[in-house]
Amino acid sequence: MGLSKTFSASDVSVHSTYASRYIRDSPAKYKMPENSTPKDVAFQMINDELMLDGKPRLNLASFVTTWMEPECEKLIMDSLNKNYVDMDEYPVTTELQNRCVNMIADLFHAPHEDGEAATGTGTVGSSEAIMLAGLAFKRKWQNKMKAQGKPYDKPNIVTGANVQVCWEKFARYFEVELKEVKVREDYYVMDPVKAVDMVDENTICVAAILGSTYNGEFEDVRLLNDLLLEKNKQTGWDTPIHVDAASGGFIAPFLYPDLEWDFRLPLVKSINVSGHKYGLVYAGIGWIVWRAKEDLPEDLIFHINYLGADQPTFTLNFSKSSSQIIAQYYQLIRLGFEGYRNIMENCQNNAMVLKAGLIKTERFKILSKDIGVPVVAFSLKNRSRYNEFKVSENLRRSGWIVPAYSMPADAKHVALLRVVIREDFSCTLAERLVSDISHVLQELDMLHPAAPPAIENGHLKVAANGLLKVPANGVANGDHKVAANGVANGKA
Repeated sequence: MGLSKTFSASDVSVHSTYASRYIRDSPAKYKMPENSTPKDVAFQMINDELMLDGKPRLNLASFVTTWMEPECEKLIMDSLNKNYVDMDEYPVTTELQNRCVNMIADLFHAPHEDGEAATGTGTVGSSEAIMLAGLAFKRKWQNKMKAQGKPYDKPNIVTGANVQVCWEKFARYFEVELKEVKVREDYYVMDPVKAVDMVDENTICVAAILGSTYNGEFEDVRLLNDLLLEKNKQTGWDTPIHVDAASGGFIAPFLYPDLEWDFRLPLVKSINVSGHKYGLVYAGIGWIVWRAKEDLPEDLIFHINYLGADQPTFTLNFSKSSSQIIAQYYQLIRLGFEGYRNIMENCQNNAMVLKAGLIKTERFKILSKDIGVPVVAFSLKNRSRYNEFKVSENLRRSGWIVPAYSMPADAKHVALLRVVIREDFSCTLAERLVSDISHVLQELDMLHPAAPPAIENGHLKVAANGLLKVPANGVANGDHKVAANGVANGKA
């Protein structure tokens, strides 16, 4: 007999979420429901669906922080209701942001006197930071060209083809031509020589990447600076450099302090960095700092007073929570230089553990560099039976999210897997990942067995590319037939 119980409109007598009528109904998808839902039911319904998401700490595709200390999480929760833009109402929060800007500018060797405030601001992430930096370069270039009586309607920016998509967004949204230096096989970053060759009078800046999205490699900012200085001297131009240090900005100062990539180089005028990557804060915070106040055109800064006092602002966003800024300040003072250095050293060491384990399998070619962001990028040596995308797909069954993707134009034939080593990725997890990758390879080997070699006139038949040619029937115009086990069994 079927159930015939009729639920009341309110279900007030039912105290179990899973005994309520709400569990029988599909969740609202296109229209707001007419009636309210009990809070415990709403929570449980959403929580149940979210269980199907991947686990953030096993998401090795992302550079974004997935673990913070409970004390910092409490600060985040306590400040979620503070609007960052209400600077007059929340002056201490504004002061904490300014302290972060000063510390980051000092970390990047901005030429400031002790006690002098740095020029910069917090952003939602590096995407907004890059937009602001690009706008500053464009406006400075326009003002210069106007003063010289020259056309100022065709600005361009020079980058490598390996840049993150936010650079393409900036170029499209703000009508700037994007001139990309193509990458090539075994050289997956911007070539400084080619970049400088592409610079002309309309170039508002050259953007260098400290930590390529594809393989974590640092571009040679020092060489770019030297070559561009020489070109500027020859042409009379003053083309500057922006460093996109979204991933590497909190790596290089601690692991490679002698590497010159920042404001120690005279043409570097602005740097962005993601606090929510190796700045060790949850998603939603980036930073942009300028070399000096004059590198940020005054006419881009707005002054508002309808929130209680005059407030200078240069952002693309407005209202947002103060929590991520407070969390960044917590990390900076909690960890200090020593703490950040220890964490980055651990990340690098664990990257080397993973790299060594992959090399030991003898199945992969390593595409990442030892000097750079703690990333291990690798590709299959033999792709004749399955590819990197199949490996990525099968790793999902063990919970690992390891992305597979193709390199940019002129190297699109190169596919790779990439593992981002974050603070919470331990040596134990690195060893376990190697084990799971090896297991996936064994499974794929069984599902896609090697084809038997073909024999022609008593000889193995080899194609021009070095691979064995195997006809469907196992016979290659000769008198030897290859059995399923790959062994020639005599006359056909």
